[in-house]
Amino acid sequence: MKTSATAISLVLSFLSAAPVNLLADDRQGEGALPQHLRHLPNGLPFPNPTGFASTFSTTGRIDLTNEFFQDLGANGRRCVSCHLPSAGWTIVPSQVQAIFNRTLGGVIDDPLGLGAIFRTNDGSNSPAADVSTLAARRSAYSMVLTKGLIRVGIGVPATADFELVAVDDPYHFASSTELSLFRRPLPTTNLQFLSTVMWDGRETFGGTDHCNIAAEGGACFASIHFDLVDQSNGATQGHAQAPNPITNPQREAIVAFQTGLTTAQVWDEEAKALDAADARGGPKAIFDQAFYYGINDNLGDYRTHAPFTPNVFDVYDEWSHRQGGGTNEARRAVARGQATFNSKAFTISGVAGLNFNSPFNPPLPASFQGTCTTCHDTPNSGNHSIVAPLNIGLADASRRTPDMPLYTLQEKCVALGDGTKVAGPSCPVQTVTDPGRALISGKFADIGKFKGPILRGLAARAPYFHNGSAADLGAVVDFYNERFGAGIVGKEREDLIAFLRAL
Repeated sequence: MKTSATAISLVLSFLSAAPVNLLADDRQGEGALPQHLRHLPNGLPFPNPTGFASTFSTTGRIDLTNEFFQDLGANGRRCVSCHLPSAGWTIVPSQVQAIFNRTLGGVIDDPLGLGAIFRTNDGSNSPAADVSTLAARRSAYSMVLTKGLIRVGIGVPATADFELVAVDDPYHFASSTELSLFRRPLPTTNLQFLSTVMWDGRETFGGTDHCNIAAEGGACFASIHFDLVDQSNGATQGHAQAPNPITNPQREAIVAFQTGLTTAQVWDEEAKALDAADARGGPKAIFDQAFYYGINDNLGDYRTHAPFTPNVFDVYDEWSHRQGGGTNEARRAVARGQATFNSKAFTISGVAGLNFNSPFNPPLPASFQGTCTTCHDTPNSGNHSIVAPLNIGLADASRRTPDMPLYTLQEKCVALGDGTKVAGPSCPVQTVTDPGRALISGKFADIGKFKGPILRGLAARAPYFHNGSAADLGAVVDFYNERFGAGIVGKEREDLIAFLRAL
């Protein structure tokens, strides 16, 4: 199926099912929801450009009265404002645009807080943006409207070993006190696979629950549950501007809701039902997928010590020998794409976090042969199974588009008499659209590093990468061809796209 009004109408059903008088008042509370909008059934299919995705919850249904959907802040925002079930639990531009039109850019409130995404603290391109008219709002919110990007404001840490020496911000706001970082909201589903919380890992805390092996730096971290509990409050006080922390029961309720969800594509316009003919597509099979920190790590599984296997995905193994044309040929294409993802070898080089500026001891080679699963190593999920932020060049100045700020950062490499270091004319410089992990760690070596996301439910949530720079899955494959010379072209490229959209 094609992207159509159907996808938009489903998300807008939250709005249109509510009486007009409720749309004019966002302080109705939980009781404002009609009885039939108190929950969604497990497996409700939401359309996307190539089929349908659905979500299952361990509780048996999606509880729309959970704190995830409640107004716990001061600006009408809820978690659902930026994490819609109809968009793979993130946001997509077509639905954001429809909500903008329905709410006149957030002026008309709604009982579920969908229009509250249009708030200037981080929904607009600048906190100082003019939102006085409809036309002004359309311009002010252009990044969220066109790419589904939220503005994250983070400053350079006082203890950083680098400084911000130049800013080119088309919205005339960013400074060393608060850089404007435009990022895609990560899906709040399939969290059982998480090893890192947030693109830059800022909600991943040190602790004693799990540790990297010594050969990968030996750093130790708190549990993902601890991270998510903190993140639920941080998001409410930040995005929703709550003046006070939310309670521990409220935090735990949000985390319990999120961690009970699985989401995946269930129907593809070419391959049809993705759990048919012994395949294990769709969200239900995800519940049975094993995961623990360090599973199938590149240097060996942390628990079993089994060597790394590049055969990370086996969801569609049973489709590899289907006979005949039509749907069966489409299913063979998905299986071939899975094999390409697992086994297509190409040269990995120039990646900070792998080839250099990495925790590996001894260091990895400056160039080596790998596959997609070298980094996407978590079985049937595709994220990295340990904390391992990488810089694959997505934020490089060469990839900047005119709507993105550009930041020039210089390392402090000149030692003064008292032992402190300052930047000097000969010190290294990097120019990027987003410093990534460096704004959390304060390390020049971490500039441009981000985590790799969970890959299930991809078809529901274009555009891709942290900055929305890939409009579709074809553009994702093209990036890797350009960056790494992966050579995935022609029929092989088509097959890989077919596999990715079936996740």
